[in-house]
Amino acid sequence: MSFHSINEHCYYYSGSVNIGYIHKGTDGLLIDAGLDRSSIKKVLKELSERELPLTHLFITHAHADHYGGAAYIQQNYDVYTLAPVFEEAVLKYPGLEPLYLFGGNDPLEELQNKFLQGPAITIDEVIEEGTFQAGAIEGKTYLMPGHSYHQLALRAHGILYAADSYFGVETLHKHKIPYNSDADRTLESLNRLLTISCDGCVPGHGELEEDASATIQTNIDYHEEILDTMENCIQAHEKGVSHEELVAAMCEHYGVKAPQLSQWLLYRTAVTAYAIALVKQGRAVHQVQDHRFIFTALEADQK
Repeated sequence: MSFHSINEHCYYYSGSVNIGYIHKGTDGLLIDAGLDRSSIKKVLKELSERELPLTHLFITHAHADHYGGAAYIQQNYDVYTLAPVFEEAVLKYPGLEPLYLFGGNDPLEELQNKFLQGPAITIDEVIEEGTFQAGAIEGKTYLMPGHSYHQLALRAHGILYAADSYFGVETLHKHKIPYNSDADRTLESLNRLLTISCDGCVPGHGELEEDASATIQTNIDYHEEILDTMENCIQAHEKGVSHEELVAAMCEHYGVKAPQLSQWLLYRTAVTAYAIALVKQGRAVHQVQDHRFIFTALEADQK
């Protein structure tokens, strides 16, 4: 993890998960908190050595790799913590994530790990899209759903901290089928990102770019390609394809390796997100048939 100064007020710590930081006067705002106490302690040490303040914490969305270190911050610093509406519920009750990934059943013990469930934290203020203020630090938040239900990006002093509304190209290809809860909303968020003016953009995973439009467009094209691949897969099954068969077919097509249940559940959610998008776009229909959840392609004259 390395520390980068972007301008007079804005910084970020680059690593497997980026952590943003904004400083103005006696106020300092961390944007996200990494996976665990080990990763966030490196950031806190850097702030201390540079004599930079820490007064506020903003969590962009409730995925453990972005908030797992937040409890350690709250235990050791007097910080005012802000989080998006809805995401706040998972941050307060982290067991909700393995619960929803497991389809509402009580999660098996192996799903209760730091990658799916960080320590619970206290939220001082729940926020939605609009103007943003953390002490002397002012900015604007943008609703970016798709990857997570009510994810917020934050722009301040010309820099957009985009969270996981898009990925760096290397990260995008690394995961093969990117995690999201609704690919249609993911695409809407990506297209909205292209309209936001800023001097630099920091994704949750990837490098700072002064102009991220090409990377964002690569994300759009990648999601569209997955949707086309899935539509072709469904069309190849004249009588429809079951949800489980569709998950297996897509994972096999993209060479996904998911030997553990937690990994498989993440890919199942991602594949389902694309199937939902096809239904929303009128490119497929779903039904329950013989006690199986089935997706069927629409004929050209039905679209």
